[in-house]
Amino acid sequence: MSEPTFRIKRVYDHPAPEDGFRVLVDRLWPRGLTKERAAADLWLKDAAPSTALRVEWHHDPGRFGEFADRYRTELESEPAVAELLDLARTHGVVTLLFSAHDPELNQAAVLRDYLREALATGRGRG
Repeated sequence: MSEPTFRIKRVYDHPAPEDGFRVLVDRLWPRGLTKERAAADLWLKDAAPSTALRVEWHHDPGRFGEFADRYRTELESEPAVAELLDLARTHGVVTLLFSAHDPELNQAAVLRDYLREALATGRGRG
């Protein structure tokens, strides 16, 4: 099997075979989306930022750096990280699904980068 890969994708976009194992990483279910349309293999709420952090950030692009730093701190003690790393090792490709409008400034992008670094450095070996 090739190296584990993490991708991100808006949950509202059509599923594709290259998505691999699809994991919704939002704490709240996306508005107006059925479970069938989401086509998520897993909803991992605990991988999302805490409610307090999400509400405080409120998707303000000017505060994204601060949000990302604080979210990474949350991820350091989050068991969902190990679960995602194991899923990537098992399935090869894991696509992190998110509902935010911005394709770059969102929690899934921070989580993807965090997971890629964990794989590269050997952190989170289960």
